[in-house]
Amino acid sequence: MVPVVTDNHEQLPPRILVVDDDPDIVSTSCSALKSAGYEVWCAESAEAAMQCLMDRGIPHLAIIDINMPGVDGITLSRQIKERCDLPIVMMTAETDADGVVTALEEFAEDYITKPVELPVLVARVGRVLRRIRDFTYAVEPIMQVDQRLGIEFARCRAVVGSREMALTPTETKLLHILVRDAGRTVRTEYLIQRLWPLEEVFEDTLRVHVCRLRGKIEENPRKPKYVITVRGRGYSFPELAGQGSTNSGPFGSRDRNSNEIDASPGGSGVLDA
Repeated sequence: MVPVVTDNHEQLPPRILVVDDDPDIVSTSCSALKSAGYEVWCAESAEAAMQCLMDRGIPHLAIIDINMPGVDGITLSRQIKERCDLPIVMMTAETDADGVVTALEEFAEDYITKPVELPVLVARVGRVLRRIRDFTYAVEPIMQVDQRLGIEFARCRAVVGSREMALTPTETKLLHILVRDAGRTVRTEYLIQRLWPLEEVFEDTLRVHVCRLRGKIEENPRKPKYVITVRGRGYSFPELAGQGSTNSGPFGSRDRNSNEIDASPGGSGVLDA
């Protein structure tokens, strides 16, 4: 198991969300992961999974079955990825090649075929987590930035003072990326790549979303305190209390001697090797 090291140097088990409509698979998978030292959250539907995220926050990894009744695993994964950069491993039947290809092209870091071999499941989870350099994307249900601003990523909303402000999925993910790399400049190209991985989008579109987000969370959008423009490079979010400047998220090119997150080759959205 790869432990999560807090700012106080305390080692905690990574949180894993398992989603499958088969209660036997959920039970055995969760038991195997718990035995391996992980904290495990279980859900037997997409609706239950989303409720879990809203109640408990963003975990370190999600394992999601592709073929579920109602809202399927592909749709659920897209809904999650609209809000945050949570690594996802898909579970699938051996015959579902099309679903696997779609998942790997759009969002999945890996996949596991059914019937699930529990040692393989545990090994795949460990492999993905070992490739993640940092876990700053995993946050509590409400992330309190300061006394004025709180963010609920899974619910797509911000609490500004005493007001609740609904955020669009794009605004939510934009904020998640910036907060995840608080204190560092996130390059414009990287933001576009993470927000619209399958589309051709230009900088003007990003500016529109930044402007709308500022209108919702900033006290004075013309003099932003949270979403700050770094002219000619990108945007930044102020460093959070207790967060060192070397923190970084799990995706993209992370030069430890650099204060920027870019979209250079190797930073295409796959986990760092």
